[in-house]
Amino acid sequence: MFPNCPTFETREDDEWIEEPVTYESDAEYDDSTKEEEAKYKKLLEDSEDKLYEGCTNFSKLSFLLHLFHLNCMNHWSIESFNMLLKLILDAFPQILDFPSSFYYSKKMIKDLGLGYEKIDACPNNCMLYWGEFLEKDKCHVCGTSRWAKTKGKGGITSDQGTNTYKKGVPAKVMRYFPLIPRLKRIYMSPETVEDMRWHDTERLGEDDKKILRHPSDALTWKEFDERHRDFALDPRTVRLGLLSDGLNPYRLMNTTYSTWPVMLIPYNLPPWLCMKPSSFILSKLIPGKASLGNDIDVYLQPLVHELKLLWTGVEAFDAFEGKKFNLPADFLWTINDFPGYAMLSGLSTKGYNACPIYIDSTPSDRFGNKICYCSYRKWLPLDHPYRIQGANLCEKYGTNEWGKAPSCPSGTDIVSEQEKVEYVYGKSKAPQKKKQRGDNDNNDVQYESAFGTKRSIFFDLVYWEHNLLRHNLDVMHIEKNVSENILGTLLSMERVEIVGMIEKLLKNGE
Repeated sequence: MFPNCPTFETREDDEWIEEPVTYESDAEYDDSTKEEEAKYKKLLEDSEDKLYEGCTNFSKLSFLLHLFHLNCMNHWSIESFNMLLKLILDAFPQILDFPSSFYYSKKMIKDLGLGYEKIDACPNNCMLYWGEFLEKDKCHVCGTSRWAKTKGKGGITSDQGTNTYKKGVPAKVMRYFPLIPRLKRIYMSPETVEDMRWHDTERLGEDDKKILRHPSDALTWKEFDERHRDFALDPRTVRLGLLSDGLNPYRLMNTTYSTWPVMLIPYNLPPWLCMKPSSFILSKLIPGKASLGNDIDVYLQPLVHELKLLWTGVEAFDAFEGKKFNLPADFLWTINDFPGYAMLSGLSTKGYNACPIYIDSTPSDRFGNKICYCSYRKWLPLDHPYRIQGANLCEKYGTNEWGKAPSCPSGTDIVSEQEKVEYVYGKSKAPQKKKQRGDNDNNDVQYESAFGTKRSIFFDLVYWEHNLLRHNLDVMHIEKNVSENILGTLLSMERVEIVGMIEKLLKNGE
């Protein structure tokens, strides 16, 4: 099981410095509210302080942010950044009280809350060096060293053979962007506070709420409010959605790599704001050479722990009302493609039980070497004429359909079945055998359920199993993948070649 999460510590080589974060309780956030208010007021002063007398295009803060943006986009070194600052200050002596080095520039903008935590991970995705395992040097699951290998240049020789590992250089690092400071930052601006109340204050009436134009009009949101009435009383309660997908940062280069960004969407905002990229909250960046599969839960531990804290709420400051309040948040659903659906839910999206809604009641049959999903006429009304036209529809050997649609398992049913699954995280192990007829409970085999191969980490949230809709499919993304595969089949081309051809056509405006 996952460890308790007592501490988070920043590393000295972090590019963005942030105060150490602990996770014993929400006290660490409450004690710093006054300090955060002071930092916010200081940021407001810097944002209004002109770069120099008569400058109308930049404030000191905005100019510094532009420099850091260029630094990131063009991969400047710290030395080159320092040289540029020296040149700017020498060429424009009218610029006063401006940071003179990279170090002091970071100190000025760190109060924006844009920092992140570096969390070391096992290269086989078995565990995070976090919480009670923070000081470990070796994975407790597979025994792999925490540190990167070196080529005979000194370091620490492990007991795994003659391999040499350099302590201090981790083999794999995840970047985690703490959620709670970012949510508190949203409520420190009066304008954004008003936007976060839009779903409650700007509706036109009961008739308007019957039109589906915002997530608050959805049955999932309404059912959640009905079940948790006390939680839903305050319109400032943050409603979050999660989206994630793998991407290759090297684009079309012949390099196999799969980075997984995880983002959060605050659905309190009006519809013209909540889906803008500027409103997304980057939660983590997970590196790797291959898809994470079921092991993605290992990297979701810090986020799930913060979501647990947010269920009871943390102290924050409302700049609109000018007073403190208890800031709670809940997690509504995920958005992903079909493979991502399986990774995050723990359910199967292939084989005989490929439907993650009906699961073991998925109507499927084998035709030759393919699995087909038939009996779809069960969902028609009982008196529908198509039910007796089996010969014309050529479905399931031309039979008529008199069966009723199966019932959907509830979240409680799913978690009770998934808790029977014993899944060990990591990719270093030999494939476990499936449980065969006659195997005893003591046999070293993996219990495989129709409800998946693992228990989703999101069921650690007390309300998750009762959510009406836990996972959404990104239809546009799926359409893109299907279209690329169809074109590749018709043109006898690899998918990478198809993507390159489409990008070239779009670039030329054809």
